[in-house]
Amino acid sequence: MTVSDITVTSLGSGLTVVSERMPDVRSAAIGFWVGTGSVDEAPVLAGASHFLEHLLFKGTAGRSAREIAEAIDVVGGDMNAFTTKEYTAFYIRVLAEHAPLAIDILSDIVWSPAFRPDEVEAERRVILEEIGMHADEPSELVHDLLASALFPAHALGREVLGDPGTIGSMARDDIAQFHHAHYLPANVVVAAAGGIDHDEVAARISAGQGDAVGGRHPLRVPVPGELDALVVSGRDTEQAHLAVGLRGPGHNDEDRYALTLIEHILGGGMSSRLFQSIREQRGLAYSVYSYRMAYEGAGALAVYAGTSPHHAGEVLGLIEDELQQLAAEGPSDKELDAARSHLDGATTLGLEDSGARMSRLGHNYLSYGRVVPLDEVKAKLDALTPADVAEVAARVLGGPRSLAVVGPFEESDFA
Repeated sequence: MTVSDITVTSLGSGLTVVSERMPDVRSAAIGFWVGTGSVDEAPVLAGASHFLEHLLFKGTAGRSAREIAEAIDVVGGDMNAFTTKEYTAFYIRVLAEHAPLAIDILSDIVWSPAFRPDEVEAERRVILEEIGMHADEPSELVHDLLASALFPAHALGREVLGDPGTIGSMARDDIAQFHHAHYLPANVVVAAAGGIDHDEVAARISAGQGDAVGGRHPLRVPVPGELDALVVSGRDTEQAHLAVGLRGPGHNDEDRYALTLIEHILGGGMSSRLFQSIREQRGLAYSVYSYRMAYEGAGALAVYAGTSPHHAGEVLGLIEDELQQLAAEGPSDKELDAARSHLDGATTLGLEDSGARMSRLGHNYLSYGRVVPLDEVKAKLDALTPADVAEVAARVLGGPRSLAVVGPFEESDFA
């Protein structure tokens, strides 16, 4: 199937290859997108997806970790990976002439990791250090606490990294079995963008996957209705780190388009309501913004602000005022037009390199089973009336809230 310069091939093994040819670009970005993340882990294996992300670069039967790194470094390439709650991605960006090398290395690490015991233990220590580093960053920790409050007793509320207990006790064979169960062709999308030929990419990927066949997308557990209103981590910090969250639509819900506009109007840029009210007019915070979380069957809208502890109550009041006003009145026509224009420009500018195009292909295909045309997204946003957006604002922003706080406080300070 071909749409514009985007081509999709479903291999007999169940794996999907999607690519976008960029004729004037000399680079190529290749990514293996695995449809499994931290939400698919049993509690005792919390952090397994992220552990795997690290271990796959530690070597295969035919390549050591050093050989993998040197092969990409010598051609000036960039190699990395990341884990989210719903998927894990591994990617390499190189000059287009080295795309076959990138495909071969990614195929090798994804399908044939070695899981050598000494390397597992070395990487276990690295991840434990990463968890400790993450816990020492209150501006990051507050978002983890907010997720745990928004999705209590559900895997969406757990930290992607896992915790010292699960990472410390996870056996080499546990990780290998997790890989065996989830890293199967039908649960993998290979995305490529840049100066590449689709048929050549598909043929090389097919040749590199060995005997692997089948698999399926993990079944996801619905999110229960309850949320926690407050979670506080008392720390002797210079700033109060505040995060307010509200449940919202998932990534397949049509209301996501309206919420995208609402989020930008609320705190998505320097002209947003929260930025102007809290930072520009009152100087109460250096960092204040909003963001969306969108998952399969669930989502949320969140607001973050970092302020001095004695201003925490005032800042929370201002956040609440903006949420209530937007819920009660909806956005103005001017705000909607500005939000649409911003999203159109930011999306276009953000897709000017092969890596960004590759990421869009992989994420889209895992989330929607197709690559959503940019014209379709623009048409959806343009079709929304002020009344449409106001209805979603009233429903989402008027719903129950979760508050997460990191700073020199106790829960009683926010009762």
